[in-house]
Amino acid sequence: MLTFGFVRKPPNMTLSSAALNAPFQPLVKRIHDEATIAANDIIKIDHFLNHRIEPAFMTAMGEEIGDRLQGFEPELVLTAEASGIAPGLVAAIALDVPMVYAKKYAPQIEPPAYSRIVPSPTKGGETRLVIGQKYLWEGARVVLVDDILSNGRTGAALVEMVREAGAEVLAAAFIMEKAFKHGRAELEAMGVPVIALARVMAIENGHVVMAD
Repeated sequence: MLTFGFVRKPPNMTLSSAALNAPFQPLVKRIHDEATIAANDIIKIDHFLNHRIEPAFMTAMGEEIGDRLQGFEPELVLTAEASGIAPGLVAAIALDVPMVYAKKYAPQIEPPAYSRIVPSPTKGGETRLVIGQKYLWEGARVVLVDDILSNGRTGAALVEMVREAGAEVLAAAFIMEKAFKHGRAELEAMGVPVIALARVMAIENGHVVMAD
């Protein structure tokens, strides 16, 4: 396993599924208080998550993800550009492992490596995710980290590419999950445990309903 000189906490193998998905209360409160709802049930929290980023808050969230992923003993964090890079990087620092991000290309561009075309639920259209073969090695123990879990298609595409490389996906962790979009079921059907710091169960009358 590659390491980079940071002090690493001992693995915690005792976390239950409930603990892995326990609400991270600072995040839950901000989503509840500050989220706005756009068309197509898009939950707008980009003022602190994925357009404007607050370094201290992102660090707190990424470190919490890292803590929950430690028991899986990963060797690599994998995410997708661009909004997954910030939480993925903080989690990778907490875990003391490298991070790789899948690059996005227009669908018609011939990729140089593992790739999948995925639809975008927020922007519309399609994009191609590409991971260079030299950064994803056979037998690697990989965890996925991203900002938002919606329908699970990006996560599923990343899982497929990891498995195509002969590597293993141990778990997938997200800052926020839109539980009513059923992306968790998509990933769990592929045998991948899902972790979320905050779960939005529904949108009612223009407001989010959070999991307890």
